[in-house]
Amino acid sequence: MEANRQHKNSVFTLLLGQDKDALREIYGAIEGVFIDPNFEVTVDTLDDVLFMDRNNDISFEIGDKLVILMEHQSSINPNMPLRMLFYIARIYENIIKRMKGGEKKIYSSAEIKVPRPEFIVLYNGEAPYPDEAVVKLSSLFADTVFMNLDNAPRIPLELSVKIYNINEGHNSKMVRKNAKLKGYSIFIGKVREFTEELRIAGNHEKPTDEDKREGIKRAVKWCIENGVLKDFMLEHGKEVGSMLWTEWNWDDAKEVWQEEAKAEGRMEDVTKLLKYGLTPEQVSEALEIPINSIPVYQMR
Repeated sequence: MEANRQHKNSVFTLLLGQDKDALREIYGAIEGVFIDPNFEVTVDTLDDVLFMDRNNDISFEIGDKLVILMEHQSSINPNMPLRMLFYIARIYENIIKRMKGGEKKIYSSAEIKVPRPEFIVLYNGEAPYPDEAVVKLSSLFADTVFMNLDNAPRIPLELSVKIYNINEGHNSKMVRKNAKLKGYSIFIGKVREFTEELRIAGNHEKPTDEDKREGIKRAVKWCIENGVLKDFMLEHGKEVGSMLWTEWNWDDAKEVWQEEAKAEGRMEDVTKLLKYGLTPEQVSEALEIPINSIPVYQMR
């Protein structure tokens, strides 16, 4: 399946999305094995975003493996296994459709062999994170203790996502085995370094939009001058700046949405407690929120 990534790419997918040699090397580095350069890789990344998120995902088949590779700059989402479940279902559907008579074969008595999946997240965020971690779908399953059912022995559906920290100073042995992955890690580190320098110089509490824009420009220039992803930056420098700016704005927007969702949830709690007869002062104390944020109090 052709990947239609125009206008949707992140820097990560623009750099690696169609580079089969880089994907082969990255997967070999993650697994700690050498993969013959002649070993076939088929890229079958989905051509639309995942839950309105930016396109930071790459899906490829290598041998009998189907690898879902995702870059993550935000805090690790605990719902990642569920997102991966939705994603892999769509990929398998596309694989079946490509088979001769595949859509009919799925209803036959014969087995259909599909590539074995592997789910990998390359973490490149600012918050501290271990070198490696695993998050599982089963951690999201509802508890059935109240039904007097035994939860522990029976997990009929599981999905494990391996997370690797690729920030500078983490998993160095793995990262340095691929020049593009190493260069990408250095580039993101430089963007943050220059942005922080500008924040301090401007005496800003948080980086301003101008700090971020200038930090990206300086990082692109630094990479070109120091031979880090030089050809890529010369060809895509302006595009990279625009993409990374969009990615950062998206993360900021998500934080705002999360805060708004929290506030909406709190207002529901406020309404319920007021209906139960609590005073605005009691509600304020119970929910640990300012009393002037309670609608009834505001109307006084």
